[in-house]
Amino acid sequence: MNWLIAPLLFAATFCFALGITLPLIEIDRLWLFSEHPSLIGIVAGLWQAGDIALSLLIACFSLALPGLKLLLLHLAAFNGSRLANRLAKRLHALARWSMLDVVLVAVVIFAAKTSGLATAISKPGLWFFAVSVVMTAAASSLAGRNRPSG
Repeated sequence: MNWLIAPLLFAATFCFALGITLPLIEIDRLWLFSEHPSLIGIVAGLWQAGDIALSLLIACFSLALPGLKLLLLHLAAFNGSRLANRLAKRLHALARWSMLDVVLVAVVIFAAKTSGLATAISKPGLWFFAVSVVMTAAASSLAGRNRPSG
């Protein structure tokens, strides 16, 4: 199973990069206005609008922690770093929060569709982000099984 960790981590990192830069959702209002925000665009937009606390919260849980977990998993898998192993294990506890973004966007899509004021459609960024979360969790689980017990 050790041979599977490297391609999983590469694919998870690639999907994460696409997931945060590609549009997550398309929102059309009154057939005139259309928005296609990416995760980075949402964070930047919140910051510029003065919602700094919310911007920092989303940046922390959606960008920084998943990125840090991927980095630590890369270090643990390819360098065998004990520190990276310990930190990745601790970050594993936060992994369940990674899927929260996907769920929130799904709720926004549902709310927009049922309100009748706007239409919302999921875009590729949402799917790449979701795949990244699943692949990172799988790589973390495989890396955890391959750690020496001593």
